[in-house]
Amino acid sequence: MSIKFLSERVQRVQPSATLAIADKARRLKEAGRDIISLSTGEPDFDTPEHIKEAAIKSIQAGASKYTAVDGITELKTAIINKLKNDNGLDYTAEDILVSCGAKHSLYNICQAMLDAGDEVIIPAPYWVSYPAMAKLADATPVIVKTSQAAEFKITPAQLESAITENTRLLIINSPSNPCAINYTADELKALADVLRKYPQVFIISDDIYEHISWSDAKFVNIAMVAPDLKARVIVVNGVSKAYAMTGWRIGYIAADTKLTKAMKKIQSQSTSNPTAVAQYAALAALTGSHEPVTEMCVHFKRRYDLVFDGLNAIDGVECLPTEGTFYAFPNVEKIIAKLGLKNDIELAEYLLEKAGVAVVPGTAFGAPGHFRMSYATSDELLKKALEKITEAFTA
Repeated sequence: MSIKFLSERVQRVQPSATLAIADKARRLKEAGRDIISLSTGEPDFDTPEHIKEAAIKSIQAGASKYTAVDGITELKTAIINKLKNDNGLDYTAEDILVSCGAKHSLYNICQAMLDAGDEVIIPAPYWVSYPAMAKLADATPVIVKTSQAAEFKITPAQLESAITENTRLLIINSPSNPCAINYTADELKALADVLRKYPQVFIISDDIYEHISWSDAKFVNIAMVAPDLKARVIVVNGVSKAYAMTGWRIGYIAADTKLTKAMKKIQSQSTSNPTAVAQYAALAALTGSHEPVTEMCVHFKRRYDLVFDGLNAIDGVECLPTEGTFYAFPNVEKIIAKLGLKNDIELAEYLLEKAGVAVVPGTAFGAPGHFRMSYATSDELLKKALEKITEAFTA
């Protein structure tokens, strides 16, 4: 008799390609190779001092116990105020769930809302974990391929064509990972016009890169431009990217109370509360000075200019202009053909072995023929990486 070791569920998904590339780059570096890793979406800045000090004070004050599953009252109040002041959205404490990072928030949504046979519309390019989370909840990811000509944004016609009687969720990520695009207010209104026809479809608005932006246009999400859909919108955000707090692991959901209660139930049986100390640090982030975020964006904009100009200077590389996050997502189909490689996966391997530069192949994001390059590192390393990439692509 054969012994069953693994569930069918876990065999549906692959490990995160982003983390796999980062791990390989780390191993090569430990082996003595000169490796520049541009694979991980993590600000290279340290957490601002006032946030670290708040965490230390919370430890000294005894913040070492369980908290409420959905987060401390003070942090939930700060989130409510943030959503009101920054986004013009009104929520109550019962509408908020604090989790162990925005990734955990998204996982909670899928576990609480999806069943076998449900469909989740995911525009591609997409963040690598969206389809996996849908599959882990027994649902079916419906991938809608967008085009570079359309700035990698799903169109109303594409959205309407993808919706079926089984559609349960649509995921919108703006500014987006991996392609760093922002949906405009008019574009979101056009999507809302479609969604009004299908009341069974809920919308995840993944706003984690909200503050990593240098756009002249004010940030908007679909709940802001279509308030009549707010009860169907689940806003996901956190402190990881904007405040250089990736390792602190604090994200949150704002949604209709019925949805939030269901997600709280899931969280109560998995992680319980997020780390108490990290919650007090997040409280300081949301209630303290925004100046560190503004300063980081100045650096990211300068790095963006460096990377955008450097990539587009390479014959055969096409990179769209963007106004946020810290990613470039160039089209390298001509380079793949020129080098006689099969695909972007082989190209990423080629760059790692030949140039010592780690990037993530676009296939991981549902967009073959591209790669994602994080510029959340120093100008010096970016210049060196661009030189190595240019040399490898023009050899």
